[in-house]
Amino acid sequence: MNVRVNGKSRHYRTVTFDADKNALMLIEQRLLPHQFKIVGTRNFHETAAAIKDMIVRGAGAIGATAAYGLAQGARAFHGNDLRKFAKHIDTVYQTLKAARPTAVDPVNAMNDVRRHMSRGETVEEQQALALASAEEFANEDVAHCRAIGEHGSKLVRNGMRVLTHCNAGWLAFVDIGSATAPIYAAHAAGKKFHVFCDETRPRCQGATLTAWELAQEGVSHQVISDNAAGHLMQRGEIDMVIVGSDRTLGRTGEVANKIGTYTKAVLAKRHGIPFYVAIPLSTIDWNLRKGRDIPIEERSETEILGAWGIDSSSKIRNPKSRYVRIANPTSGARNPGFDVTPAELITGIITPAGIFKPQDLWKHRGKLGA
Repeated sequence: MNVRVNGKSRHYRTVTFDADKNALMLIEQRLLPHQFKIVGTRNFHETAAAIKDMIVRGAGAIGATAAYGLAQGARAFHGNDLRKFAKHIDTVYQTLKAARPTAVDPVNAMNDVRRHMSRGETVEEQQALALASAEEFANEDVAHCRAIGEHGSKLVRNGMRVLTHCNAGWLAFVDIGSATAPIYAAHAAGKKFHVFCDETRPRCQGATLTAWELAQEGVSHQVISDNAAGHLMQRGEIDMVIVGSDRTLGRTGEVANKIGTYTKAVLAKRHGIPFYVAIPLSTIDWNLRKGRDIPIEERSETEILGAWGIDSSSKIRNPKSRYVRIANPTSGARNPGFDVTPAELITGIITPAGIFKPQDLWKHRGKLGA
């Protein structure tokens, strides 16, 4: 998408690769919306840390980052011994896989890279194939999001009030986004509508990232507290919900997404409001058989017990983010990062291949890249 920096607008992807430096270039998302900055990771350990520490976050973006990270690790290997190289690649793979356990996109992306690498007969050939495959995954992520927008924009009608949760925008993917793709496509088509962005505690990606994206694109929107959604639904002020997913089970249609998604799905069902999930094909897990088997990441309690931001004395040109404790000083916290929404609460899954009932994913697995 286009970003205005220092008065000038230019196109950015969330994840790119500098082959000359063997480095990933990432948007430092923890600084947004107050500062736009590109940072580099020089090796696969730094790349894994960038995923874990949420410098880069979002299903497709960390998928592409893991794919490039695997290629980065492969290209850092010196020597011609294929057995040692294979052992090295497994270390890189496991390191990147462990960075964020709930999302399946990094695993799917790295599995694709390894499949392409296996065609090479030498270390040098496999290194070249690794980077080519990572580039292919990144480009495919963009194509999938564009197709999601084409299918999903038909759901957005003039005058609608649309609720989002967390950030499944272009910052969460290589470009365009999943849940925001229908919004951007509808906006480009000239439709007039309004978006409510859940703040999405504890890291507030809805307030900081989705709202920033929509402001960049000129889409009408407002930030609401997480607990305001039910009130607005009860008063008929929300017409549709669109969210993303970090892992969608192809066998059952269950959806793992940012904590609070399940709550919004229950509320939407109670008030007869359509609830859609937008995903690229890399987000589908065809192996797990039930939602309770999805690993749910438990994050640091500091996210719950405090908040980040810039105070009124900070200069926008050189903002300094501050962490402020807001909870009782002697209290601890539980901080699950995700929850699982049952298929029966979901109206439809918006994919690059079309919109499907969640229970029908398995039936259409041939179309969906199983």
